[in-house]
Amino acid sequence: MTQHSSDLSDVPRHLHEKYVIGTKPNYIALIPAAGVGARMASDVPKQYLDLAGKSVLQRTVDCFLNCPQIDHIFVVVSAEDAFIDEALAANDKLTVLNCGGSTRRDTVQNGLEVIRKFSHYQEHDQVLVHDAARPGLTPMLVSKLIDAIGDDVNGGLLALAVVDTVKRYAAGKVTTVERKDLWLAQTPQMFGLGLLAIALENAIEVTDEASAIETLGYSPKLVEGAIRNRKLTVPEDLEFLNLFFKEL
Repeated sequence: MTQHSSDLSDVPRHLHEKYVIGTKPNYIALIPAAGVGARMASDVPKQYLDLAGKSVLQRTVDCFLNCPQIDHIFVVVSAEDAFIDEALAANDKLTVLNCGGSTRRDTVQNGLEVIRKFSHYQEHDQVLVHDAARPGLTPMLVSKLIDAIGDDVNGGLLALAVVDTVKRYAAGKVTTVERKDLWLAQTPQMFGLGLLAIALENAIEVTDEASAIETLGYSPKLVEGAIRNRKLTVPEDLEFLNLFFKEL
């Protein structure tokens, strides 16, 4: 049975007993998993689809469980989620929060509100927000992001430089867009706990955490990601991701 919590009354005790004095930050993984993945045309949300014998979400969580830098993993699902108990194995390093919202931004914000109530965590601790449907992430990529950001207050994210020719189609007209300075955002996106909470409180319509941080005047660092860290969006993506797990 996976640990669940929506308030501090049933928070796992081991989280309260831990407290580190000093300025070295803890690294916290936050995985919003309240979406339904409509474009997958599936009977279950895409994070619960099978990926080489495990759920997509379990594959995603496994990456962080294998990262020694990560202090704890929080998965945020909707209150009505009927799949989580079967899809995710219990672990002392993992807590499921049943406080997902109607949008990604709301789900992340709700998760942060709960995390900030833990006495173990402080505003300077670092939150790595990662899509539940990016199971191709590796511990090496997580370490690369943490090392590249260091103590930079701007935070940062994994991303890929655009290599294809980009076209814009609008009002029946096709034009070519200069790709030189374009990047495709991936996750994790890592920012200070307090800063990210403030940014999301003030940015209502954003599609990722970096967008919210940017509205405060910060400039997140782009750290080169990997093609295998693609997001599961359409059925063909599942076939691609299976290539990385079929031998495991």
